[in-house]
Amino acid sequence: MAKGFNRKIVLEDGSEYYGRGFGSQDTRVCELVFNTSMVGYQEIVSDPSYTDQIVVMTYPLIGNYGTADDDFETKIPTIGGLVVREYNDNPSNFRYTKTLSEILEENHIPAIEGLDTRLLARSIRDHGSRKVLLCDADLPLGAALELLHTTELPHDQVQRVSCRKRWYSRTSNPKFDVVAVDCGIKLNIIRSLNARGCNVTVVPYDTPASVIAGMNPDGIFLSNGPGDPEDVTPVIELVKEMRGKYPICGICLGHQMISLAYGAKTYKLKFGHRGGNHPVKNLRTGKIEITSQNHSYAVDEESVKGTGLEVTHINLLDNTVEGVACRKDKVFSVQYHPESAPGPQDSGYLFDEFIAMMKEGKPNA
Repeated sequence: MAKGFNRKIVLEDGSEYYGRGFGSQDTRVCELVFNTSMVGYQEIVSDPSYTDQIVVMTYPLIGNYGTADDDFETKIPTIGGLVVREYNDNPSNFRYTKTLSEILEENHIPAIEGLDTRLLARSIRDHGSRKVLLCDADLPLGAALELLHTTELPHDQVQRVSCRKRWYSRTSNPKFDVVAVDCGIKLNIIRSLNARGCNVTVVPYDTPASVIAGMNPDGIFLSNGPGDPEDVTPVIELVKEMRGKYPICGICLGHQMISLAYGAKTYKLKFGHRGGNHPVKNLRTGKIEITSQNHSYAVDEESVKGTGLEVTHINLLDNTVEGVACRKDKVFSVQYHPESAPGPQDSGYLFDEFIAMMKEGKPNA
């Protein structure tokens, strides 16, 4: 163990990676994943979809522009932890208000630097996402493996990150009222809807359909979020009840739950899609978009047949389903992030499609 290394991560196969701790000094068992984005670590750290996941950043230098108050994707970050090659604690950005380590420490999020993140990313690529322990360097390997093997990863992430009561994000001269079902919604999704003339009412994930109907929205939006989509049964049931009555749009977890509600199936990817450069083909236009992605689960393409949904987008790296739609019901969803925080702006048109759908009115009106 190199001098100054005071923390380590331990994998289920007994491999240990030593480094220096920053952020909080908590001990944490989570799922280990990697993200290939070159920038945007603040948005990644504050994305609720990373709840209970420790993220390996493959770009080697992290922290060099600090964090800015306007760039958070949630008010209280819930990421499990962070692994980086080199952490910089002296930001050079005029906008920065706190260092990354300060944000992590305030929110009890452990982090470690000095590891060979290339080797770690290859391990995840070759062997898949799996449990990992982030702990003090002096914890014996036997005790670390015992903690790993006896700790079950939770299935209540959406329940923990969803808002407790409804809240509002209004804009000037609104044209539409949208109800956003919060499964761990990113704030830039709300900003994107506000910028297009939508007043947004954000509601908890388990809000009954009757309550949403009572708000008489122009459209319903299903957010991104963490965990297995099959665990979020209240939202799946909500889609079954509301489809064909209101225009519905879903992103990421919302896409998976829409697919499940129509009878399709989902499965877990070996190591997921996390980065800002995934090529996706729009099957309707033939155009290719460079997209921002963050998900562990995907929709099974074969299972979409006969559900009333059509596949609208595919990932050109592995041919997985990236979008589905039911034109009759005015329902569509994508697996990636058109609000792209961080990431390219190729897919912003999808919000405009949702706006156009609401302009046309309710499906059976």
